[in-house]
Amino acid sequence: MEKKPKQETIVENIKEAFFHNRKYALAKDIYTATDYDNYQSLAMAIRDRLIERWILTQQRYHDENCKRVYYLSLEFLPGRLLENNIINLDLEAECKQAMDELGFDMYDLYEQEIDPGLGNGGLGRLAACFLDSMSTLGIPAAGYGIRYDYGIFKQKIVKGAQVEVPDEWLSLGNPWEFERPEYMLKIRFNGKTVHRVDKDGRFRVDWIDTNDVLAVAYDTPIPGYRNNIVNNLRLWSARSTAEFGLDYFNDGDYIKACENKILSENISRVLYPSDSVSKGVELRLKQEYFFTAASIQDIIRRFKMHNKDFKLFPEKVAIQLNDTHPSIAIVELMRVLVDEEDITWDDAWEITVKTFAYTNHTIMEEALEKWSVQLLANLLPRHLEIIYEINKRFLQEVSVRYPHDLGKLARMSLVEEGFDKKIKMSYLSIVGSHSINGVSALHTELLKTTIFRDFYEMYPDRFNSKTNGITQRRWLRKANPDLSKLITDAIGDGWITELTELKKLEGRVGDKAFCEKWQTIKKRNKVKLAEYIKNETDVIVDPNSLFDVQVKRIHEYKRQLLFAFYLISEYLKIKNNPSVDVLPRTAIIGGKAAPSYAMAKLIIKFINNVANVINNDPSVKDKLRVVFLENYCVSLAEKIFPASDLSEQISTAGKEASGTGNMKFMLNGAVTIGTWDGANIEIAEEVGEENIFIFGLKAHKIAELWAKGYVPSEYVRKNPVLEEILRLVNEDFFSQFEPGIFKPIYDALMWHDQYMVFADFGDYLRAQTRVKEAYKNCGEWAKKSILNTANSGKFSSDRTVREYATEIWHVL
Repeated sequence: MEKKPKQETIVENIKEAFFHNRKYALAKDIYTATDYDNYQSLAMAIRDRLIERWILTQQRYHDENCKRVYYLSLEFLPGRLLENNIINLDLEAECKQAMDELGFDMYDLYEQEIDPGLGNGGLGRLAACFLDSMSTLGIPAAGYGIRYDYGIFKQKIVKGAQVEVPDEWLSLGNPWEFERPEYMLKIRFNGKTVHRVDKDGRFRVDWIDTNDVLAVAYDTPIPGYRNNIVNNLRLWSARSTAEFGLDYFNDGDYIKACENKILSENISRVLYPSDSVSKGVELRLKQEYFFTAASIQDIIRRFKMHNKDFKLFPEKVAIQLNDTHPSIAIVELMRVLVDEEDITWDDAWEITVKTFAYTNHTIMEEALEKWSVQLLANLLPRHLEIIYEINKRFLQEVSVRYPHDLGKLARMSLVEEGFDKKIKMSYLSIVGSHSINGVSALHTELLKTTIFRDFYEMYPDRFNSKTNGITQRRWLRKANPDLSKLITDAIGDGWITELTELKKLEGRVGDKAFCEKWQTIKKRNKVKLAEYIKNETDVIVDPNSLFDVQVKRIHEYKRQLLFAFYLISEYLKIKNNPSVDVLPRTAIIGGKAAPSYAMAKLIIKFINNVANVINNDPSVKDKLRVVFLENYCVSLAEKIFPASDLSEQISTAGKEASGTGNMKFMLNGAVTIGTWDGANIEIAEEVGEENIFIFGLKAHKIAELWAKGYVPSEYVRKNPVLEEILRLVNEDFFSQFEPGIFKPIYDALMWHDQYMVFADFGDYLRAQTRVKEAYKNCGEWAKKSILNTANSGKFSSDRTVREYATEIWHVL
């Protein structure tokens, strides 16, 4: 690695670049520049330092004709990039000095950056962590996705309810991206297929009369940590092939003149258009095909620059499907190989299977995508034909392997029969990939024994587990600088690239001075978060209270209702006995609900109504506070994790594939209260069950209870606290001015309780009692906190990506 220039030289270069960018790139001066302009001026100075490394990295990949990894994901959630890039380039001290000398505060500049609206939750954040790790590990790789104009949405809380407004994250420009109009590609939809025999007697299919859309590439550099390697994230934006209908305009039909442009560009407007209407379902399929087709074209173009024989394709290309959203890429590669590259079906299929690997992220039935045959026939007629051919050949293979087992044939078919036939995209992903992985040990085991059991029996060697991970460079080094410094002073900075080095912190648990410093930093982070809460919600919280946090996507299986019911129980305890010994607690909740998910949105409303009652009751003022932080995103998460004491990971056992929020809390010294689910199990194994609070039914016990017949009301009858909470909900105690609004929650729990809130409620209360007793002993809690951080080494995305690279992609 080249020697770093003197700090004074770098500082002067940064100052010079700052002024140059502000004047010549933005045409601003000291009088006209806004705060965002000043942020952009520094961002472009850092970006320019990435570009040379970026170009050299890509040139080396071309020169070596090395195997590359392509990570296809409908979501990427990178968070703010300026500080992260400065850290990875080892320019923190120089940038701070340069900005200090110019009269700017670095924190203020960082706060100007808008979070990119490219994802929603854990799926997108995982993809971003993986890109960071791939660059840091020196893996030749690129990410592919969609450049959404408005993200998923910006969440506002109005009268306690979620209101969705457009996330205009691009309105002021994005200094990190580069438009690549030279890589504009044509993507086809609709049309029809024509079957023919060519002059050599080969069966051929032409896809004609299509409606076309253009895909424009936007590139963002992804630097590794201080290794001069910069990989690429390529996002596709939709453009119309006919920008403007001049004939219509001249005839006075001004709307029609722009109609084609509007309809085409809707493809990259928003993430996850509502699937409650047919047009939304069609748009989602269009999005998935749009970005995968563009990506396959781009990958093949790059392959053909240095290779002619497609049999080498799997030796030069590894494509990882991040969940089922990109699975249509399997069919698209087959179409290109067979229809455009004149490769025989058998050879094309062998190439395809060797190229693709599939990561499954859920066993939830509603999240395993299925596309209507009718919709596919209209939108992608050639692809439907290919899917039918794949299915026919696959079922022939099944029938040979399992003769006379008609039930297995029906269960394993890619086609779901019925009035509205559907294609099971998860099944397609399994059949068309050489590797299928779950994202935690339990999740993988459930895949093999439940929803994909038949496939596991047929292809046992394809299934494997890759427990998710997070990048410590963002979630500790960047998000928690004071704790990072304390750790580095104690054990060195090796943990930044090898997280298992944190294990050395175990030797500091008995060091009283170290523990006190640890506690001081936690308190300082809590004070900062308390200030943020006061500014954003006008609720005053006590930094000396237990910060009890549940931040994640709002979904019934994640059981935000279980947490809310516990908070109500604490409220009732205080109300019924004002002198009762309770642990002062601040409950912090955040997360978005899908716009069409009515129950999840009602849960947000319920939490806010409960918070309103508790926070306005003077009798509980110093003992309990509840806040819902709107518009949960990466930059907000970076404020929350360092300040958290208790991490709520309370999903119904067997429903959470892995979780990565649990790892971020753990890394920052929060202690987990959780079910035996997802990565909670592996966290417990690493930290020891004495340093985590596990409760609730395990997955196999839940299955047994359902089989015997689960009656939610029996649990209510046996638990007076639960009975009282349900009575208050039913009698509109939390909705006095909106009577009946929470009746759907009451009915769903009393008569169904699909996610067993009632079954786990009693044990959850007992676990919270254990938390209370543990937190009262400050010294012992500090030790638990340190031990959680010390044993988080397994959960680095570097470890996860290294496993993918050696065992699936074969690039290390």
